[in-house]
Amino acid sequence: SATKSSSGLSSDFETFLVMLTTQMQNQDPLNPMESSDFAVQLATFSGVEQQVKTNDLLSGLGTQIDVMNLGQLAGWVGMEARSSAPVRFEGSPLTLFPTVPNTADRAELIVSDDSGKVIQRLDFNPGSQEITWAGVDDAGAPLPDGTYQFVVQPFAGGALLDMQAVEAFSMIKEVRTDGDEIGLILQGDIEQSAQSITALRTPEAP
Repeated sequence: SATKSSSGLSSDFETFLVMLTTQMQNQDPLNPMESSDFAVQLATFSGVEQQVKTNDLLSGLGTQIDVMNLGQLAGWVGMEARSSAPVRFEGSPLTLFPTVPNTADRAELIVSDDSGKVIQRLDFNPGSQEITWAGVDDAGAPLPDGTYQFVVQPFAGGALLDMQAVEAFSMIKEVRTDGDEIGLILQGDIEQSAQSITALRTPEAP
């Protein structure tokens, strides 16, 4: 901190003066220290002192920026954030935003529960920008409330392509910092980096 640096600097300066005084007292009378050498030593310490003060200033400024960013992001609480994080399901259909390569001629939505177990696979039009997940099993029975993860498995000519992310909106409950990172707590206590959010919106009226 600035206080520690300043106090340490003061102590170092006193030590420097003692050493310099001792050096002058014990110098060779026939070969005394040049005034230019004395000036160089003082200038060197002055440069170190200035660097320490500069570092303290930058450190304090960084803290102010972090606080400012956190304060700005606090306005996100209560809004809905779009990301590829798992989504909390509580009985109402979810609107999903899949990513599907243009080369895909078939796409499959893969649904996993909070333990990572795949519970459902659903075909959908690969050209769809939005799809609705009803939250029911293959027999039409409602699935239990909980956290679900969605990914897309695309196909081209019967060949598997790379898995793709699926985004959805979730309510932001909290904004917090972890070191230099700013994180969000979404509905269902799901943690997500603020940098991974791709869209924000005001919740729709019930």
